[in-house]
Amino acid sequence: MIKLLSRWIKLLLQSLIESQKPLKESTQKMPTKNELQSDANLLLIRDFYTTKSTLGKLYLNGELFCNTLELAWKDNQRSVSCIPEGEYDVRIRLPRESATRDYLHLLVKEVKDRSYILFHIGNTPKDTKGCILVGMKRGENRIYDSRIAMDLLIKELLFLNKKKINLIIKRK
Repeated sequence: MIKLLSRWIKLLLQSLIESQKPLKESTQKMPTKNELQSDANLLLIRDFYTTKSTLGKLYLNGELFCNTLELAWKDNQRSVSCIPEGEYDVRIRLPRESATRDYLHLLVKEVKDRSYILFHIGNTPKDTKGCILVGMKRGENRIYDSRIAMDLLIKELLFLNKKKINLIIKRK
């Protein structure tokens, strides 16, 4: 987590320095067509289960990114269960598309028998109705620093500028 924060601070400083240079002096290279078209890959490994929640670790392109909290598995029942393990497409969802989320968040697409499964801010099972919460730290039935984790996740996905976001959910 510290490595990720250091990376963002470095990028922020670099962008501030670059913004002070005249445009023709910029040394930033344009991404290639292949770099723009490759995917961003999220891997959620569920590794701790209670009667109230499912905790996991979220990896972005193979690197540990943050922790997750979902509801306990209850046969994929709407609003009371986490979603099934499997592979999903994900997209960034704008605040204007949501009646309840006034920040960028993620929408998990085409979940069997479910709709509007999101990655969003929250700390306990009471904060989700089947969605995936992200946080920097975790405890039993709880995650911490959710807003920080969500902001960093969205910023990293925007920075990567990938055409497609894939999600794989599995158990440890």
